[in-house]
Amino acid sequence: MSKVLAQGTLPIARPRIFSLARVRERATGGGSPLGRQLMLQALLIFISFTVLFPLLWVVSMSLDPRNISRPTELTLIPPGASLQAYIDVLNKPTSNPVTLPQLVFNSFLLGAGVSFGSLALGVAAAYAFSRFLFPARQALMIAIVAVLMVPSVAALAPLFVLLNKITIDMGDFNFNLRNSLLGVGLALTSGALPFAIWNLKGYIDTIPKELEEAALLDGCNSTQTFLRIMLPLATPALAVTAFLGFLTGWTEFVMSWQFLTNPENFTLAMALWGMTGQYAANTPWSKFSAMAILVALPVSVVYLSLQRYIVGGLTVGGVKG
Repeated sequence: MSKVLAQGTLPIARPRIFSLARVRERATGGGSPLGRQLMLQALLIFISFTVLFPLLWVVSMSLDPRNISRPTELTLIPPGASLQAYIDVLNKPTSNPVTLPQLVFNSFLLGAGVSFGSLALGVAAAYAFSRFLFPARQALMIAIVAVLMVPSVAALAPLFVLLNKITIDMGDFNFNLRNSLLGVGLALTSGALPFAIWNLKGYIDTIPKELEEAALLDGCNSTQTFLRIMLPLATPALAVTAFLGFLTGWTEFVMSWQFLTNPENFTLAMALWGMTGQYAANTPWSKFSAMAILVALPVSVVYLSLQRYIVGGLTVGGVKG
């Protein structure tokens, strides 16, 4: 064959082999049969209904001024609909002496800390797993993936005991790591780190090593190659990991509820949980729904605006491990 090509003749064209499904697809003009289309449309309508119905109910209850203790029916626009529940939540979100801006600041601080901590440690570990050979490398990676299978609540008791032992007592200044946003952030970062390593390693594996080798030949050292070549190319995976880390800190309340006792450190998720009261009959459902929408709105807007990049980054990072 190479001899024929060397003489300047054209290669013989190979016949194209079409699968039976491809032939049927072309025969029907690229579309599916009508019955299958109707089944798919019905399934999509059912999925959309199950997803949207709870959201519509929450929005309707937030506008209901009657503050029904046990709502049993859905009215999209309830009689006498008003924004009074939102005004009440903005003025006094909980019975504790803590304002809504303080709750938003604490939640943002926790989310940003978890996002930065898991991303900084995760990208360094993922790069090492992807580019370097060291003893027990494969076993460590399997151990990290195994940790992903364990619920974060399982580590609640040991983290509580461990963080509670770190106390600083200097007269008027008393600091307990467990009873602080810093301690909760460290606990959440330890839970978010395995996913960050797994997701980033899968993406870094797709980046050709030849680009870094070329940079080394051009005079870059290892640190410059990492900062100027690898990090810019891994921007989609970094954005996905940072967003999911932020979401972990923004919405988490189990560890926060167990660790924190000072109302000044409370977060939005804790305030939302505190509204349910000891008995369900005492729950202010209008205020609860308004608070739930206010908590979810900023993250939902960011997610919808970055949805294309988030789905793409997760797909690329998840196909190689």
